Amino acid sequence: MKISYNWLKQFLKIEWEAEKTAELLTDLGLEVEGIETVESIKGSLAGVVVGKVLTCIQHPNADRLKLTTVDIGTGEPLQIVCGAPNVAVGQTVPVATIGTMLYDDKGEGFVIKKGKIRGEESHGMICAEDELGIGTDHDGIMVLEDTLIAGTSVANVFEVESDQVFEIGLTPNRADAMSHFGTARDLRAGLLQRQISLELISPSVTNFRVDDRTLKIDVEVEDIEKAPRYVGVTISDITIKESPSWLQNKLKAIGVKPINNVVDVTNYVLHELGQPLHAFDAVAVKGNKVIVKTLPTGTKFTTLDGVERELHEEDLMICNGNEEPMCMAGVFGGLNSGVSENTTSLFLESAYFNPVSIRKTAKRHALNTDASFRFERGIDPNITKYALKRAANLIVEIAGGKVSSEIVDMYPVKFEDFQIFLAYEKMDRLIGAKIPRETVKDILASLEIKFNSVTEAGLGLSIPSYRVDVTREADVIEEILRVYGYNNVEFSHKLNTSISFSEFEGIKVENVVANQLISQGFNETMANSLTKADYVSLSETLKEEHNVAILNPLSNDLGVMRQSLLFSGLESVVYNLNRKNNALKFFEFGKSYHHFESGYEEQKHLTMFVTGNRTKDYWNLPQKPSDFFYLKGVAQSLLQRLGIQNIKIAPVKSDVFSEGISLNSGKVKLAELGLVKRSVLKEFGIKQEVLFADFNWENMGKLTGKSQIKVAEMPKFPSVKRDFALLLDKEITFGELYNLAFQAEKSLLKEVDLFDVYEGENLEEGKKSYAVSFFLQDETKTLTDVQIDKVMQKIQNTFEKNVGATLR
Repeated sequence: MKISYNWLKQFLKIEWEAEKTAELLTDLGLEVEGIETVESIKGSLAGVVVGKVLTCIQHPNADRLKLTTVDIGTGEPLQIVCGAPNVAVGQTVPVATIGTMLYDDKGEGFVIKKGKIRGEESHGMICAEDELGIGTDHDGIMVLEDTLIAGTSVANVFEVESDQVFEIGLTPNRADAMSHFGTARDLRAGLLQRQISLELISPSVTNFRVDDRTLKIDVEVEDIEKAPRYVGVTISDITIKESPSWLQNKLKAIGVKPINNVVDVTNYVLHELGQPLHAFDAVAVKGNKVIVKTLPTGTKFTTLDGVERELHEEDLMICNGNEEPMCMAGVFGGLNSGVSENTTSLFLESAYFNPVSIRKTAKRHALNTDASFRFERGIDPNITKYALKRAANLIVEIAGGKVSSEIVDMYPVKFEDFQIFLAYEKMDRLIGAKIPRETVKDILASLEIKFNSVTEAGLGLSIPSYRVDVTREADVIEEILRVYGYNNVEFSHKLNTSISFSEFEGIKVENVVANQLISQGFNETMANSLTKADYVSLSETLKEEHNVAILNPLSNDLGVMRQSLLFSGLESVVYNLNRKNNALKFFEFGKSYHHFESGYEEQKHLTMFVTGNRTKDYWNLPQKPSDFFYLKGVAQSLLQRLGIQNIKIAPVKSDVFSEGISLNSGKVKLAELGLVKRSVLKEFGIKQEVLFADFNWENMGKLTGKSQIKVAEMPKFPSVKRDFALLLDKEITFGELYNLAFQAEKSLLKEVDLFDVYEGENLEEGKKSYAVSFFLQDETKTLTDVQIDKVMQKIQNTFEKNVGATLR
């Protein structure tokens, strides 16, 4: 949220420098994240003065140039060469003196220097509108009023404003501070605590009056739950034009683009008081009636941005007498009902809408406006009519016209102030220190909190309606503490505590795993548990009905809890790849969430992602790409570090892996790892291979540190390892080879291991290469070459016959 310091000073005549005010606002909980200097005209026309043209003759060496002398109030006229066709004796003109910095329409500056133009000295520049940044005209120099005195700063003539703007990181609970007036109100409370008493100046509306009753528009609110208060008035005989410079400057300072005088007023009051308003062209209010209601699902409505939207049955709409939608209440106006250059009369709306209703509508249609931002968080329902009068007065002042109806105020059930009792004993206990009672009362009074009762035990309080976040005793204590100052609370030098000797084994094991992976070059990530509902379509094992849906999602991209950590991890991968970080090794501890028929279920996982080279590019290190074998080695070493023994490798068939294996301990599955399918990677725009490992953390936890050391006799006869480099069709999986190998040889074959997969150049279309290891052992004797060759030939024949495999 942007707050203009000049604007803030209209409510509070503070003389502090901006940095000091920012510190106080931050102490009050309105954290100032930065201060920006904003000028209504870049450079603030420093060095540009009013000049009087004394002489103007033809340049002796150029047909299109004039040689002038100009009085700028210094006593000695300046000689200036000018190329404008309209320069003439007697004119009052803006003159940029030597050393002045001017800016072009791109914001790039250039300095006015003394120089010679076609042999004649020139000591400045007579400026056109566009050269000063005041307008766009470049047909000739700018001619000012003759009454201006030579030497007067042009910045004063055009009311150039220099401002300092605070960027405030507003927390969602501080709806009361979503305006300049609200910020000033909070600042005043902080100043009072520092013994600085300043009057809070609120805009006066005492001069509001109804001129006639020639344009009456009735109001009907059908849904008072969604629109508890609705106020409106009509204004006739207005003229739509540009806003005056003071109004444009205020809006530009906080990043709001001026549109026209009426729309600018509604935006001005929005940022001034925090009350959103909307102006309808009275012609669009057919039947001279406004109806606040919902419409059937599927109703078409075109918003101001030209987008046709389908309404939901819970979207609150502002309709005309024909029940045609004109505005999405509290969110966005309609294309055909807003103020245009042809508007001569209008209906001005000021309302309080249900925050939950507005938030749902805004999120449903992916709209985020200044109005919805405030309505969602809860505005002051008792400022509605006051803000309407303020806006009506400003419109009449700058757009002409007259108020042509009585104010319609639909407020059937008035909002009552919260009643809270503050117990001194609880306040002292929560704060940890005793704040003087009179100081407490002063702070509460400065926050406009009223006293219903005062006793020795505590205070009965009435909370103003604009403080929607103060509803409990603890909230009141927080208010007292933030104004009193957290830094002013004295702490005891004595600390009482109980020492616990318990250890959290789960966290301890996580730290062991994290340290090992970090030492191997991995980085830990923490992905959002909320994700897209559409991701389940990328895997046949994930079901849409198992999604844990969010009732009120922030967006469609955060609509469900994740069923797999794969897709949120791939989002992190593609984020880094798009920023030229191509060698990635990530790990994450996280949970997956499922809604089964038996109920909700959470499962904890450890996942790893590897892509690109194993190490970053260094001049003295050869680059080696990460591959399946590398990830398998990392996974096995991790399980061994946790004391999990007898790890067996088995094939796994997964619809997210093009190749994959599982790591098991007995019948307990510990992990699945493999090469992510290209079809999955394509959905994320990833063009390079990504390896993924998913560990079942709960199963790992059951086995960690519980493996018993068993002593067995060393085999008397050695095992033999043989490798095949096989050329296969892409559809063939490691699981098929694994099963076929054991079918071919059951007695001597002890283990089959896949240690490399290759797809790419130098291979036929539709082919891939597997590097597979076979471990043979006879426990009664040493194997001979003849036996080994016979077994390997049998396995080779089985592969050739059943899957068409050939040796490379």
